Amino acid sequence: MKLDVGVVGIGQMGLGMALRLRDGGWPVVVRDLLPEREALAVEGGASVVADPAAAGATSQLLIVAVVDAAQTEAVLFGADGAAAAMRPGSTVMLCPTIGPADVERLAARLEGMGLGCIDAPMSGGPARARDGSMSLMVACQDALFERHQAALQQLSTRLFRVGRRCGDGARTKLVNNLLAAANLAAASEALALAEHLGLDPQRTLAVIEQSSGQSWIGTDRLSRVLAGDTGEPRARMALLTKDSALAMAMAAEAGVVPAVGDRAAALFRAACDAGLTDEDDSRLFSLLLAQNRARRPHPGA
Repeated sequence: MKLDVGVVGIGQMGLGMALRLRDGGWPVVVRDLLPEREALAVEGGASVVADPAAAGATSQLLIVAVVDAAQTEAVLFGADGAAAAMRPGSTVMLCPTIGPADVERLAARLEGMGLGCIDAPMSGGPARARDGSMSLMVACQDALFERHQAALQQLSTRLFRVGRRCGDGARTKLVNNLLAAANLAAASEALALAEHLGLDPQRTLAVIEQSSGQSWIGTDRLSRVLAGDTGEPRARMALLTKDSALAMAMAAEAGVVPAVGDRAAALFRAACDAGLTDEDDSRLFSLLLAQNRARRPHPGA
């Protein structure tokens, strides 16, 4: 029997997850602040409810797919919050990238209300969320994993059980995203250097893609920006800025300062300070390119 599912937050990832579950026959209700996102979910067979409380009241598994800890807190415990409306024994699945301490605090509060918590941050982008090939980093008690395993496997063919302790999913995701930020920053710097040296960036990227400097995020983002793909952002600069800052804060609490991660986090902060907060994170390359060009000596200097 497929359990009733609610998804609150149907942005780039949440919509793909909701529709993927509908593909598999799960009853799904959704809630988002943007009516146009809800309309897309309805086209895919989901039902819209008025607020998080209504989603919680009808859901045995409530997936929270908003942006940060403050939004997660509001969805669960704010006005019209979902948690108070959920039936005891139901489960909340936390998918945002937030700090481990926030996950632990939210999980403890849910458990005090008789609700289960699955710490399950996600990675892979909207296309992979839609086709079920995204990664989920899951930390929860064995009984919860077994109860919701079918839904988790429908959502992710790259399902990683990283532990039983809520917070370990967040720790794993932040380590991953710090490396993603470092890889993208390094790839952007390297390709900007190639252009500064008079090399063709597209030819250079073609070499990198088949050589030791290759990274998935570098290839994905730089091929987009070199192709002039300046449409709707697929991964806003603000997200890796937030995630790298959270990762560095987590590291600091553990008494560690990753030097490369610190440099990458600083570059993403600088990009936001330069007005690129809501742009695609591939624009980091454009920023570095502009900085390099500003350093070139003027003719006749």
